[in-house]
Amino acid sequence: MDGNGRWAKRRLLPRIEGHRRGVEAVRDVIRSCADMGVEYLTLFAFSSENWRRPQEEVSLLMQLFVMALEREVIKLHENEIRFKVIGDLTPFEPRLQQLIHDGEALTAKNPRLTLTIAANYGGRWDILQAANRLLVERPELAQGFTEEDLAPFLSMAYAPEPDLFIRTGGEQRISNFLLWQLAYSELYFTDTLWPDFDTKSLQAAIDSYQNRERRFGRTSEQLKDNA
Repeated sequence: MDGNGRWAKRRLLPRIEGHRRGVEAVRDVIRSCADMGVEYLTLFAFSSENWRRPQEEVSLLMQLFVMALEREVIKLHENEIRFKVIGDLTPFEPRLQQLIHDGEALTAKNPRLTLTIAANYGGRWDILQAANRLLVERPELAQGFTEEDLAPFLSMAYAPEPDLFIRTGGEQRISNFLLWQLAYSELYFTDTLWPDFDTKSLQAAIDSYQNRERRFGRTSEQLKDNA
């Protein structure tokens, strides 16, 4: 979800105003995905690299995260949306950690849409923590393990690998997001800044995805034969 700061700057507003408007865009996209029948939506809210930003902005972002959880989790629950957070939560304030845990517990059985927020997350961290956990829990694999052995220890083991990756704001890179899981995802980049990303923008991304041929190593002819 890139472009909050630039959105605010173009309007001569403080960067935090862009982040606040970004929360509204999150709400709209969640609603649209639920209405469209999307089963899993994962949003990259705060990367492990974002701690490098000015301390004042990081502090305001943490406050905004707390306020969003206080206001939105009940609404998610009322709409049968399951809430999850992936990433290293240990640097967060206890209040924020508690809100995350409470939100996950409250919505754990909701069937409509699984919303995952990546917070203090990095794809390299995810692979490393998965490998370390595997070696602790299955030390007999210390001399070698397979992809199938590692997969259950990744942060998003509860979800299928993403079909579509969308990045807003004009940047065309993955930026350490779900490095393992995105191996076969379709990538979609748009110049639209995140606060302006709406249902129409989401539909354009999905339309692009639906016009692509996903072969997973096979030929077009093989796909036709299996159709």
